[in-house]
Amino acid sequence: MAASLMKRVVSCSLPLSRHYSSGLRKVTLIPGDGIGPEISAAVKDIFEAAKVPIEWEVVDVTPVRGPDGKFGIPQDAIDSVQRNKVGLKGPLATPIGKGHRSLNLALRKEFNLYANVRPCRSLEGYKTLYDDVDVVTIRENTEGEYSGIEHEIVDGVVQSIKLITEDASRRVAEFAFKFAKEQKRSKVTAVHKANIMRMSDGLFLRCCREAAEKFPEVKFEERYLDTVCLNMVQDPSKYDVLVMPNLYGDILSDMCAGLVGGLGLTPSGNIGLNGALFESVHGTAPDIAGKDLANPTALLLSGVMMLRHMELNEHADDIEKACLDVIKESKYRTGDLGGNSKCSEFTDAICQKLS
Repeated sequence: MAASLMKRVVSCSLPLSRHYSSGLRKVTLIPGDGIGPEISAAVKDIFEAAKVPIEWEVVDVTPVRGPDGKFGIPQDAIDSVQRNKVGLKGPLATPIGKGHRSLNLALRKEFNLYANVRPCRSLEGYKTLYDDVDVVTIRENTEGEYSGIEHEIVDGVVQSIKLITEDASRRVAEFAFKFAKEQKRSKVTAVHKANIMRMSDGLFLRCCREAAEKFPEVKFEERYLDTVCLNMVQDPSKYDVLVMPNLYGDILSDMCAGLVGGLGLTPSGNIGLNGALFESVHGTAPDIAGKDLANPTALLLSGVMMLRHMELNEHADDIEKACLDVIKESKYRTGDLGGNSKCSEFTDAICQKLS
């Protein structure tokens, strides 16, 4: 039952899926930092075992200095995603307080990946504090507090500007309702703090209300962010699809992941006007990098989302079932799932089910 339920969520990018011709399809692969190369290699092995008809185009996104002296994404990586229109990305290290900008943020802006979709669903056989969690967070991905507009007014006083636009708000609101309708989900909740940020969150909320009028078959409700957080840890079944501005989505999607076992189990997709990028959103885990201890599940299930976006549904179903079956059987689980298996052993177990 869990596998069939998961299928409905992980196909979340279908509202904007593209039709592909037969034959091998090129996909950009960004292995990432830390454990990224290991879990990317695991995904490649599993895709090969499932005979997925794609060709990986591996690119490096190590920051390079541009003519203006600023560090940014290498042009080769940008060109690859622009050509292929779809990519899979491992975790990237984000600098804290210095150095280059977050490459995760830069990639979203470069390709206008305006909607981040994060399904969080309980997995059969893996016990957590909550059973039957089934929540999808849809996060506006291009602006808000993450617009990167900051400056120092005087010594010791820094101002960070929250940017909310009508176009971006309407776009992600309508995406959320289309998603709910196509996935046969019953309710969309707009998460906001318009009681405090009356203009910025007020604008976002107005766009959600207008989108709701276009989809009368989908129930709509408005909830304050703090109320949603409180209710979520009391009874996650209160919510179905949640749509929200950037910062709220960053925080709330991670909290939802915690309800089902953590970021190592939850896939993520970034859908945009110029392509789609699917990714694991956990950290780079440098402490276990190179030790064959990493859990590739989040990146693998993100790859499943990617396959459904590419309309390779049969391959997606096979891989998803194999992965969830291995977790359910509990013989091969990595350390973060309470087991003592290596990444390679977990990967081999999935591959055997696909052979």
